[in-house]
Amino acid sequence: MARLNPDPRRDHAQIVREVALSSAAAGRSAFAASWRRSLLHHHIDPATGTEPARLTQAELRARTEASGLLVSIASPILDRLARAAGEAGCAVMLSDPEGLILDERIREADKAHFHGSGLAPGSDWSESVEGTNGIGTCLAERRPVLVLRDQHFRARNTALTCMGAPVFGAGAELAGVIDVSSVREDLAEGYARLIALTVQDAAQRIEAELFRAAFAGLRILAPDVAEDAGGPSLLAIDRDDLIVGATRAARRSLGFDPALLGRLPARDLLREGASGLDEAMRAELHRALARSGGNVSAAARELGIGRATFYRKMKALGLGD
Repeated sequence: MARLNPDPRRDHAQIVREVALSSAAAGRSAFAASWRRSLLHHHIDPATGTEPARLTQAELRARTEASGLLVSIASPILDRLARAAGEAGCAVMLSDPEGLILDERIREADKAHFHGSGLAPGSDWSESVEGTNGIGTCLAERRPVLVLRDQHFRARNTALTCMGAPVFGAGAELAGVIDVSSVREDLAEGYARLIALTVQDAAQRIEAELFRAAFAGLRILAPDVAEDAGGPSLLAIDRDDLIVGATRAARRSLGFDPALLGRLPARDLLREGASGLDEAMRAELHRALARSGGNVSAAARELGIGRATFYRKMKALGLGD
C-alpha cells in the first residue's frame, strides 16, 4: 500500500512542540527560545490556522494617529525601500511597538498573497499573538531578525520569509518595526540576508530622523563610534553644552548613563584629547558657517548659542585665528 503524504501543518506543529519543550534546544537556538516562549508563556497552538483579526478602520486610524510622528517620518523611507523590495515580490510593513501593523507598501498584484496570510494594516503580529515572526520576535528580543519559512511558530505562516528590524525612539524606547516579507519559495537565504541589511539601514534612518525631530532646534552631534554600534550614534546638546538627548547606540557605545541627561557637559563625556566628540563639534561648526556664508552671528543663531560662545568653541577646537 502506498504511504499517504503526511500533513505538513501537523508535522511542523509537532516539531515546534518537541523543540519548545526541550530546555536544551532553547538554550542553543534563538528561535527555539522564541518557540518556547510562544508555547509555554503565550499558550499559542502552532497548528491553529485562524488568520489574525484586524482592527476596524476607525480603530486603525486611532492607533496610526498615536504613532503619527513615526508614520510620517517613515513614509518616504518606506517608499524607497519598497521600490527595491517590491521588484523581488516583497511587501514592506511598518508596525507600532506593540506589533500592530500600521502601514504597508505592497504591489497591487501581490496584495492577495500577503493579506491572505494576515499581513495587512490593522493586524496584530506581536509574538504573544502570532508566535515567532519577523515583527513580534524582533520586538520581543529588541534586535533585527530573519525568520525563514519553517522558523515561524505557526504552521500557517511557514510560507513566509520575514526580515524585521526594530526602530528605537529618541529616548531609546522601542518605537516600532520595519518588516519586509516574501512568499516566494525561491527566495534564497543569502538574498534574504542582503534584504535584511537593507531593512536594518532603513530602520536606522528612521531612528535618526525621530531623534532629530524630538530635539529640533538643538545641536545634534554625531561622535565617532565603532561601526557596529547598532544604530545612529547621536547626541543632543543644549545652550549650556549639556547632553539632553542620546540615542540608544550613543548610550551603549559611549557608556552614557541616561540618568545624566541634562546634567553632564558634552566635553566631559569623552575626556581624551582629540576625541570623536571634538571632531563632531568641529564638523557642526563648519557646517553652520558654510550655511551662513561665513557669518558667525547667523551661524551662532542657527546653533542656538551666543556669538561669544561660538567664538570660544572655535578657539577651543582650533578653528579660525
